[in-house]
Amino acid sequence: MKQPLPKGSKKLLNAWVFYDWANSVYTLTIASSIFPIFYSSLFISEIKVVSAFGYNFKSTALITFVTAFTFLVVSILSPLLSGIADYIGNKKAFMKFFCYVGGIGCIGLYWFSLDHIYISLLCYFMGLIGYWGSLVFYNSYLPDIAFPEQQDRISARGFSLGYVGSVILLLFNLGLVMFPGVFGFDISIADSIRETGTNAEIALALEDAKNAASVEAMRVAFVTVGLWWILFSQYTFYILPKGVKNGGKVTRNVVLNGFRELRQVWRQLKENLRLKHYLAAFFVFSMSVQTIMLIAVYFGEEEILWADDGQKTFGLIISILVIQVVAILGAFLTSRASEKFGNIKTLIAVNIIWMLLCLAAYFVITPIHFYLTAGFVGLVMGGIQALARSTYSKFLPETADTTSYFSFYDVAEKIGIVIGMIIFATIDQITGSMRNAILFLFVFFLFGILLLFRVPRVSNSIIKN
Repeated sequence: MKQPLPKGSKKLLNAWVFYDWANSVYTLTIASSIFPIFYSSLFISEIKVVSAFGYNFKSTALITFVTAFTFLVVSILSPLLSGIADYIGNKKAFMKFFCYVGGIGCIGLYWFSLDHIYISLLCYFMGLIGYWGSLVFYNSYLPDIAFPEQQDRISARGFSLGYVGSVILLLFNLGLVMFPGVFGFDISIADSIRETGTNAEIALALEDAKNAASVEAMRVAFVTVGLWWILFSQYTFYILPKGVKNGGKVTRNVVLNGFRELRQVWRQLKENLRLKHYLAAFFVFSMSVQTIMLIAVYFGEEEILWADDGQKTFGLIISILVIQVVAILGAFLTSRASEKFGNIKTLIAVNIIWMLLCLAAYFVITPIHFYLTAGFVGLVMGGIQALARSTYSKFLPETADTTSYFSFYDVAEKIGIVIGMIIFATIDQITGSMRNAILFLFVFFLFGILLLFRVPRVSNSIIKN
């Protein structure tokens, strides 16, 4: 039997970090770049409307509502499964399950079509729930495998490694999409058009063939994400311990134990004002951050004045690459800033930048403006995620039951995302403009900053406020 590695060991920390390398390709290719472009390509007319569930939805509103529903499901499942995982001492098995569900869902997106919208949305749902479902168990490992003084840097290293891995795969997929002919996709046109058509007709036919090949390449890109995610996660699963066993046979009480643990955590918050006020602030600013990250490319696709479809596809993917590259620097700078100025002060500064970005996004029209905004988003995106996670980890009381606390953290995050996405989708559906919706996120960031100021100072050598 393989002996568990000691807490804080380099090999154990590297194995935990490596799951970011494995799963971050989902957020970059599926959630943030190629899938939104692919989804847009399915709508030929300028009026992008899709019929589903008995209603006619604006295309961006539909995918936003489905995303919100997925997060609602995750927020319900997390406490159920975390309670079971904590009891039987095998949270790694649940992390694996969600990883495989997500990977298979990504592969299933190869067959996404409006003609089979329900099956297609199911695959999208599987990918999203697999990613976020696995994170509740992945995040809960952090205080188990790293000492408090290691957690800021390890958390930031995970996000940084995830950015590197996801950029590598995105560059490969970018090659597939932009140069499909080089990779063997069919870009030929009918002989009759080639022989008898005018130069304009031939050029149009070639452009249509290339666009069709690019769409097929996008479908292949979804498969590469699923395979990458599943294969590279195996090293993490091999090294990470199962968890701390608290019981044996799973009963009805155990199934409901996750909700009881959430209630217990909620009660304990009354005695831990620092954690209580921090969670309130996290709930609000995370709602805005995650909503922006999930709708950014849809916003760029719909609201930016691109010259043509080719420039739009290339520009959107380049903007995402800019975000990922800058985010590596952002995560590093935020980690160092937290060491010098304290976690809370750094989070306040980062949230101020996010708030200003929301205001600026309302006026963004041209591609160059979109690129500049993307650069600033990257600077604060990785930093706020890594620092929010590690700050929560260090604010926890002394306990062996880290899964329950991180389940509470994830449920709060998911419910916040559900609220943020529903508000955003409703405004988008009613007004027909994503610009109007993004202004509401400005208010959320402002409220989050005010709540961060309420987090009590602590005399602690690890956290400075």
